[in-house]
Amino acid sequence: MTDETVANEKGSQRAPRTPLPRRPPRDRRQDFQEVALGFGREEALAEAERCLNCKRPSCVPGCPVDIDIPGFIVAVREGRTEEAVRILKERNNLPGICGRVCPQETQCEQVCVLAKLGDPVAIGALERFVADWERDNMGFRLRREPDPDAPKVAVIGSGPAGLTGAADLARHGYGVTIFESLHAPGGVLRYGIPEFRLPRDILDREIEYVKSLGVEIETDVLVGRTVTLDELMNEEGYSAVFISTGAGLPWFLHIPGENLAGVYSANEFLTRVNLMRAHRFPEYRTPVRVGKKTAVIGGGNTAMDAARSALRLGSEVKLLYRRTRAELPARAEEVENALEEGVKLEELTIPLEMLGDDNGHVRALKCQRAELGEPDESGRRRPVPVPDSEFEVEADTVIIAVSTSPNPLLPRSEPKLETREDGRLVVNEETGETTMPGVYAGGDIANDAGTVIAAMGDGKRAAQAIHEYLQGKRAGAGAVEERPS
Repeated sequence: MTDETVANEKGSQRAPRTPLPRRPPRDRRQDFQEVALGFGREEALAEAERCLNCKRPSCVPGCPVDIDIPGFIVAVREGRTEEAVRILKERNNLPGICGRVCPQETQCEQVCVLAKLGDPVAIGALERFVADWERDNMGFRLRREPDPDAPKVAVIGSGPAGLTGAADLARHGYGVTIFESLHAPGGVLRYGIPEFRLPRDILDREIEYVKSLGVEIETDVLVGRTVTLDELMNEEGYSAVFISTGAGLPWFLHIPGENLAGVYSANEFLTRVNLMRAHRFPEYRTPVRVGKKTAVIGGGNTAMDAARSALRLGSEVKLLYRRTRAELPARAEEVENALEEGVKLEELTIPLEMLGDDNGHVRALKCQRAELGEPDESGRRRPVPVPDSEFEVEADTVIIAVSTSPNPLLPRSEPKLETREDGRLVVNEETGETTMPGVYAGGDIANDAGTVIAAMGDGKRAAQAIHEYLQGKRAGAGAVEERPS
């Protein structure tokens, strides 16, 4: 009997999906506290009961880091929560983060057998429950010290790919140091994702777990300027390097008026708010000006984060999107949250020009209506401008959230690193190996998947490839033994 047959027989007997509790919109739009409240034990047990524990689970290959999803859910169902923690952390070093921000609905939950009948198991919410239970009930083990004779590995960047790769390499017994250019570790997890989606105490705890494995983190080190790859490998004794610097260079629209005051890239705006705590000015001395009316251009998760942050800073917010809500690439949950909180969606809208006042400050956007045509390379219907349909959207703050690309500083500093036309590093898709011997890369510096969990998958693959590379180098001289977690 196939899993799908079992699902057809048992699915109708399953209770409906357990809703994830959330704070009321009228309350949460006033502050930066977490929106989703997470499952309590009874809710988690009820949801875990819905899992069919398939013999050939389709959810596992749907997970970029190959978590034993049925295994940890069964452990939750049977009250073995500590065992659920162990199963999760065999493959995922950052479950408290993934349970909050990963797009499970397009990955593991999308291919859940129950999704063929209706609602899939709430895998992400259960992952968060287990991670939060660990936070409340378990401490970290004593710090693991690497073998002093083991090779050293440098990890550049402390986002999801870097933290994951560093943790896996430390488990293999290597001496691992993460070099972070900013003053606090976390990468896009800290500067790109607001606290109402990812509280800082959750992020800090996950980072402390990685450090407890023996990983060192050095901040305020800009590799490519402060130190070069050659210096790391030839002077400082690192036997391999993993580059995971993300894609922090914002794209702009290249329309008139983008240099007006009051126009932000989403990267700058979110960095000021999230990393530099601008929303708590003057307690934190990083101002961010948000006017009475804000227009956010884009439709991804970054656009939603920027719109919801501007709303919390007291502005009326419109989201300008060139397609319709059905084509929005942001997570459905985040779109729903934004609209509930009061963000207005202006569909089928193409910005043409930013209009300024006599003081050089943005006052409005000149836009054009669109209609949907044939699908483009993304599979979504292409927006086609409607002639003679220009109109204005009043806005004294504009946030551009259309896309990003890698910062070219590091690739340009090392001629042995080849890049693609989009600025990303040329890598072996299976291993993350770059064109420079001993140097690997993953996350948004190497591909454009753009999700936390995809970056983590890159970090795991690269860590395994680096381990095999270093063992090969030491063959006959006593390779580093793989250590259990």
